[in-house]
Amino acid sequence: MKPPLGVSTYIFSSSTLTLCSPRCPDLLHIKKHKRKMKILYETAMSPLNLMPLYRVWHEVILVILIAYMNQTRMTDYTLAGLSESWVGSLTLNLLCYATVFVPGYFLIWYFKKSKYIERAGSGLVPRLITSCVYGQSYDKLATTDPSHTRSLPPEKTLSAKCMQLSFCFLGLQVSYLTWGVLQEKIMTKEYHNSEGSIGHFKDSQFLVFVNRILAFMLAAMYLTCSRQPRHTAPIYKYSYCSFSNIMSSWCQYEALKYVTFPTQVLAKASKVIPTMIMGKIIASKKYEYYEYVTAVLISIGMTLFLLGSTEAHGTTSSSTTMSGVIILVGYMSFDAFTSNWQGELFTQHKMSSVQMMCGVNLFSCLLTTTSLMQQGTFSLSLQFMLTYPAFFWDSLILSVCSATGQLFIYYTISVFGPVVFIIIMTIRQGLAILLSCFIYSHPVTLMGILGILLVFTAIFLRIYCSHRLKQVQQRKTLPDTTKV
Repeated sequence: MKPPLGVSTYIFSSSTLTLCSPRCPDLLHIKKHKRKMKILYETAMSPLNLMPLYRVWHEVILVILIAYMNQTRMTDYTLAGLSESWVGSLTLNLLCYATVFVPGYFLIWYFKKSKYIERAGSGLVPRLITSCVYGQSYDKLATTDPSHTRSLPPEKTLSAKCMQLSFCFLGLQVSYLTWGVLQEKIMTKEYHNSEGSIGHFKDSQFLVFVNRILAFMLAAMYLTCSRQPRHTAPIYKYSYCSFSNIMSSWCQYEALKYVTFPTQVLAKASKVIPTMIMGKIIASKKYEYYEYVTAVLISIGMTLFLLGSTEAHGTTSSSTTMSGVIILVGYMSFDAFTSNWQGELFTQHKMSSVQMMCGVNLFSCLLTTTSLMQQGTFSLSLQFMLTYPAFFWDSLILSVCSATGQLFIYYTISVFGPVVFIIIMTIRQGLAILLSCFIYSHPVTLMGILGILLVFTAIFLRIYCSHRLKQVQQRKTLPDTTKV
């Protein structure tokens, strides 16, 4: 029996869909059970020149609707396939970040080209645009204001300094050792719930977002509750080191899918090599001979450890190891760019460390949120949190440790200087390797142990030589200052 005139049905193999034209009262019927249905397509209608215009319009709407639903399913399938590999996931992330950077670049170019600052008013929006694009120049600052002068704090006793140093040491160790253990657990272990289902979390970008959003909130609250120097840097300049910071964190999490946590930690200890390279490229820095020697020793030690860990994991494929090494190289490169770019911002604009923390995390939240929403993985990660409550608590503690760790970093450097901070963090890296091997039973060969010892010996040698060189330079300048 032929269908009535105007009835149009289409073959649709996924999530069976029956579409009809407007002549019947039940025109759209969607069945949610999945089974293939074959429906003969037949359209018995008048020629187009005799058909009323509204019938043609309804037919066009039906065709567009089916094409759109097919395209949506194909797009979702393609995105899911791409995100399975680290190369595809990286490509998707970069494309999503480009949707923020490209319009932002043209907006900044337009405001500078049109000399917006010369016609900007005094309202909230003009001030915001001026701060983002131009910043505030130092010649507008009232540096001689007596209200900004502070008396030096009284000299602390030896016992008070020891207590303060112990507080910084324990704060950094507890924060980052806990952060490292949870990081490895989230990216490498399975989660179970009360119903017996098993899940494995894979979205590294969501973990970056969780860490950055809490750090931004803490930095913003600290800025509102404390007196800070006037901010002069264009806000958009934070986006560069924010992007590199996101990418280094993403590589850090993603690498755990291909290499062990001790390998990742030792790669962090070896990041002095790309840091020196980036320093040469960005700031044209010059380095001492001992810095090159220790960099070579660190690279040799890292090579020995990688060879030893490959021997210990006999079943590990060369492609998996190579993927992990490539991601770790990306991590070290992005992290080196971040530190050098932040150093240049500190030198040029004299902002405080908390202002830097707030600006970088602001753009990090913007970029990661945009990417997660565009890829549709934000809701999936939240659903994973609800399905596995243990993952929720692990993510919460991970973000708290990351945020408090950043505050301990800034506080330790401001009180004791960078040398003490580097020593504390080097000890933390060694403890992190031992703790990971103990908790997660990572095998380490004799060659791997020699590589670890060589890396940390080179790091401590570098710290000692740097400290001694500064002392010698200070002694050379003392006679000149006494003669004046």
